[in-house]
Amino acid sequence: MPEKIAFTPDLIDTHCFIDVRTPLEYEEDHIPGARNVPLLSNDERAEIGTIYKQVGPIEARRRGLELTCPRFYGMVDEIVACAAGRPIIVYCWRGGMRSRSVAMLVETCGTQARQLTGGYKRFRTGVIDYFERCAFPEPLIVVHGMTGTGKTTFINGLDRARWATVDLEGIARHRGSAFGALGLSQDVSQKRFETLLWDAFRRLPSGLPIVVEGESQRIGRYYLPGNLYLKMAESCRVWCSASLETRIRRLSVEYALPAYQPMMLEALDRIRKKLGGTRHAELKRLIEAWDVEGIARGLIEDYYDRMYYRNRDWTAELELELEDFAAAEAELGRFWAARR
Repeated sequence: MPEKIAFTPDLIDTHCFIDVRTPLEYEEDHIPGARNVPLLSNDERAEIGTIYKQVGPIEARRRGLELTCPRFYGMVDEIVACAAGRPIIVYCWRGGMRSRSVAMLVETCGTQARQLTGGYKRFRTGVIDYFERCAFPEPLIVVHGMTGTGKTTFINGLDRARWATVDLEGIARHRGSAFGALGLSQDVSQKRFETLLWDAFRRLPSGLPIVVEGESQRIGRYYLPGNLYLKMAESCRVWCSASLETRIRRLSVEYALPAYQPMMLEALDRIRKKLGGTRHAELKRLIEAWDVEGIARGLIEDYYDRMYYRNRDWTAELELELEDFAAAEAELGRFWAARR
């Protein structure tokens, strides 16, 4: 029997995880870095599940053996190639028969393989618990500000020797506004988003404050997991500002691609009620004429500044001007040194 091993995050960096679940299960979510070498296809798993329920477990196992035996040699070869000399850990949904069978098969062919205790299900429980606790090793600095101030660019440009950063919008593939999906696609599951976010926090260097952008509870179609939103609300909050002209210029750069035009018209129609008929018609005319600066100005003045942060009921610990990112980082550094 293969040796069993419990999951710890550091194993991701040293071991090769082999996910033997179906492609659909793997696509929904998987341990970061895991390779999918499925024991059964999506249809085969459904077929065996039906046999198990309607006929019995023995018949289901016999049918499973009939389906999988011809591919054993190729699976072992693929798994060893994926490992490239790293220790192998095999997992399935709950650490049951699928992962045990494949781990035994690999070991029978002369390569050591361990079976992950509890499988993906236990890993998933750990991700949920991580965001329920939000016990980050370092304090959070949460950067807020109106659309177009350049918060994301500022955060991503911070000196990594002084600051740890997590790009929430980059991981969510959405800028968090009504037009935040331009050029992006939220094509993974909520579970996958949470795993990617967990992995981003996991990989942060220790000893540095963690800087993130202030968000609502939802970024596009993804929800911030667990108590992360509450944790951000309790953390150090910074309010960023920039002149109207700077905001227009920065937003114009984001909107500059003509390919965005049809997507902008669709997004505009979704907020028609909030805009009102007159403003909607004016912005539609600007988009159809592809007046990028006019679009940016109109959205800032007629939508973003009217809708976002209009009822802000908190006071920032630091007011930060983002006209010059280098100067703003220096100011943030002085503030943080004094605060500590």
